[in-house]
Amino acid sequence: MKKLFILVSVTLFMSCNNTGSNESKETKETSATTPEEKVEYAYLPSDHEPDNWDRGSQKNLELVLKSLKAFETGDVEGSLSYFGDSVTWSFDNFDQKLSKDSLRAMLTGYRNSLASVKITMGDYESVISKDKKEEWVTMWYKQVTTTKSGVTDSIAVVDDAKVVNGKIVVLDEKSRRLPAKKK
Repeated sequence: MKKLFILVSVTLFMSCNNTGSNESKETKETSATTPEEKVEYAYLPSDHEPDNWDRGSQKNLELVLKSLKAFETGDVEGSLSYFGDSVTWSFDNFDQKLSKDSLRAMLTGYRNSLASVKITMGDYESVISKDKKEEWVTMWYKQVTTTKSGVTDSIAVVDDAKVVNGKIVVLDEKSRRLPAKKK
């Protein structure tokens, strides 16, 4: 068995190092990564081609994160300063286009019911469509809230925020309650 292992190891080593003498280092490096894999997607997007997104503006990411941070610290007005005059807000069983005043009333009422909010960021990404018509920021985070009556809850959240002209105009939120910690 040892002899077979040594023979296989020597053969692999020799085959890896046995490249043509005319082949440059640059050619070796690119030949391993150049061939484009043919991908057959099980589903295709209905309104654009696959692989439609490039890395987006980090300024958009900054403004969305600042809006969330302001909400976390209880500064609803500061949070709202990053939103457009009207916002489409979607979350579980809710999907509405709201004026900034209506959004203010909803966020203020919710935030006033809470004693604390704690955000633990998992990750985030800013993307722009290849045709430069849409810019989105996505955040993945855990949110722990404690109500003024002392009830603590934690949820996993994914927020998609569409940014137009430096303002959030769509906020699409997906969340799920996390199970209570076992004692």
